Amino acid sequence: MSGLSRQIEALGAVLLAVIWISPLVFAFWAAFHSTSDAVNFNLLSPWTLDNFRTAWDGAPWLRYFLNTFLLVTVILIGQFIVTTLAGFAFAQVQFPGRDFIFILVLMQLFILPEVLIVENYAMVSRLGLFDSILGVGMPYMASAFGIFLMRQAFKGVPIELHEAARVEGCGWFGILWRVYVPLARPTYLAYALVSVSTHWNNFLWPLIVTNSPDTRPLTVGLSIFGAPENGVDISVISAATMMSVAPLLMAFLIFQRQFVQAFLRAGIK
Repeated sequence: MSGLSRQIEALGAVLLAVIWISPLVFAFWAAFHSTSDAVNFNLLSPWTLDNFRTAWDGAPWLRYFLNTFLLVTVILIGQFIVTTLAGFAFAQVQFPGRDFIFILVLMQLFILPEVLIVENYAMVSRLGLFDSILGVGMPYMASAFGIFLMRQAFKGVPIELHEAARVEGCGWFGILWRVYVPLARPTYLAYALVSVSTHWNNFLWPLIVTNSPDTRPLTVGLSIFGAPENGVDISVISAATMMSVAPLLMAFLIFQRQFVQAFLRAGIK
């Protein structure tokens, strides 16, 4: 009976994997074929790069790629600074109300980002950061998930290393930089993967706060490129989609082993 149960579980896992990857497989197929051949699944139809040429000429993709790279970089740097300081404070610094404040931080995990769009929009406008890369990234720099992850990583650092650094004359920032940050590198890598993939694919907030191609990321540019008023060609849109997701796919394929090991080492302690 246990063998049959394992076979059913394996079959269910394969079925879910096929369902999950099927849209990406179809987009890949459509990107290299004409619309009629893609829709009719003509297996003998010739492959072509014309869809990629048409898509590339239809929008300023280099600018969109640069905007997206700058956006995820700005967000990641801000998150590393905020989550490192907050995680260290919640893990090793004693101050009144620490546990209560940490609970308040964790409550952010239960609040959808879409709920705060109006307030974030008003705040970004008051700061004069509307239609800017910094304005898009600022609301995401204080991540409750990142703070929690760093706190757990820092709590797993042996206290002997902390005390040895203090004996050597290091202050709080010296201990953090020389002891805790190097030991938490796997956690940083795991969190960087989650952060970059999330904000590379983020759509609603960048759509609201950007108005020009100079600040639009790939997701917003792709939605405008594929809008009905611009004409809908499923093969060209699929080619644009493949161009948008290609950097993340290549990064995952190249660093797959490191990513998996990082998540295993960054397990909750």
